[in-house]
Amino acid sequence: MASAPSSRVVSLGTIDLKAVSLVFGNGAKAVVALQNLTLHIEAGEFLSVLGPSGCGKSSLIGTIAGFQHPHSGTLLVDGAVVRCPGPDRGVVFQQATLFPWKSVKQNVDFGLRLRRLARHQRAVILDNIFQKVGLSEFVGHYPTQLSGGMQQRVGLARVLVNQPRVMLMDEPFGALDAQTRLQMQQLVLQVWSEFGMTIVFVTHDIDEALFLGSRVAVLTRRPGRLKRVIQVDLPRPRHADVLVSPEFMLLKRECMSLLQEETLGAA
Repeated sequence: MASAPSSRVVSLGTIDLKAVSLVFGNGAKAVVALQNLTLHIEAGEFLSVLGPSGCGKSSLIGTIAGFQHPHSGTLLVDGAVVRCPGPDRGVVFQQATLFPWKSVKQNVDFGLRLRRLARHQRAVILDNIFQKVGLSEFVGHYPTQLSGGMQQRVGLARVLVNQPRVMLMDEPFGALDAQTRLQMQQLVLQVWSEFGMTIVFVTHDIDEALFLGSRVAVLTRRPGRLKRVIQVDLPRPRHADVLVSPEFMLLKRECMSLLQEETLGAA
């Protein structure tokens, strides 16, 4: 695994999936989303997840988050069985899902208020997070006054204020234009470097998966099984020029070949 910057302090956040299967529905209408998936994710790792459409990538995120429970197998975070959602695992969705009637500050402050932190404590945390994600000038704005990229910054800030050990990201930049998407990718890498949490990042975009991840887990078509884990030994910090490097192109070709096998129905 490509090492993160040596100055970072890695938090807890080890994830272990052991023969995890996930089934929706019963009987003849049952849909197997994940099947016998075994994967170890190191604390502080940035794991990208690729796979054909409908292969269970989002189901994997939801299972680690605790939104649904495996039909069989075991899912552990730091050695403890995941039984329900918790503040140790924050989720950033494709849509920011903000409260439209609340300002940026109120949206991000919501989780801190639930934790019953004192006002002065919340103020210090909020100021720090807003600076890091570039929202300091927009704290009084409402979601409808923000671009898609800015809304995703708010969604990211709302997770970061809880200082999770694990951040789960389900195609968060899929709806953004190319330039904004690259800016958000670079922001996520900066946040990961500074905060040291484990990140599991689901995407359908090969370039994004390789640009961000230390490893890329490629899933099969449904039911989602682990097809291959690709090591991404590209130097960090990463900049846009790595996207056209020979090393990147080799990795991209490997990912494309694996996905094509699944798309065409090959074994």
